[in-house]
Amino acid sequence: MAIVSGHVTGVSESGFHTLADGRRVAFRERAGRGPGLVFLPGYMSDMAGSKATALFDWAGDHNRASLLLDYSGCGESPGDFAEGTLSRWCEEVVSLIAARSDGRVVLVGSSMGGWLMLLAARALDGRVAALVGIAAAPDFTDWGYNAEQKARLAAGETLLLNNPYGPEPTFVHPGFWTDGQKLRQLGHDIPFDGPVRLLHGQADADVPPEISFRLAAALRSEDVQVTLVKGGDHRLSRERDIALLLRTVAPLT
Repeated sequence: MAIVSGHVTGVSESGFHTLADGRRVAFRERAGRGPGLVFLPGYMSDMAGSKATALFDWAGDHNRASLLLDYSGCGESPGDFAEGTLSRWCEEVVSLIAARSDGRVVLVGSSMGGWLMLLAARALDGRVAALVGIAAAPDFTDWGYNAEQKARLAAGETLLLNNPYGPEPTFVHPGFWTDGQKLRQLGHDIPFDGPVRLLHGQADADVPPEISFRLAAALRSEDVQVTLVKGGDHRLSRERDIALLLRTVAPLT
């Protein structure tokens, strides 16, 4: 199963954050009042995506602090995508936030980024004011692949799957899959108590809307809302979908 987000170009020059092991992560930031908005892209997506760009521009127009990034091996960040895992990318997110923000943040996660925001919220230990998921896809290494695909990944084989959002195939590397299987969230209580907003298209062909309901049930927070978007696909990048995202984020900052 391919869980990939479409993107657009036109992002201006970025800075780079260097981790202790030498990894360099590209980012863009805007100063402003907090809590700061941090956008976490989906699998094989980057900070040039339409949702990330719209959120960043909105933050600038409303004097909100904001931070975008590309995971290592993605977008403008150097590195080998084949080495990418949720653990690795979560470490990058947490390190960047620690380096570039001294206050609380709102994590906005798209698709795989919705899984990553749950992991990052644990690691940031109280610094996360709210979570916003856009077609959040926690545990997709489990429910997103059939038994034959899982067996091939477990045997160390890389999958090349159809990519509905571009000409290049979607690569699924065994290291990513193995790491993801160790980080599944939906089978137990998720210890986050702040506001959570989950947006999900009813026509999402990649992540069933049921996943957002399962996530809502697993979250410990009592302030969780799931919004279904009639006709919305996995990307939720139509003008009306972007407007909904901005309306959802505004009262959380």
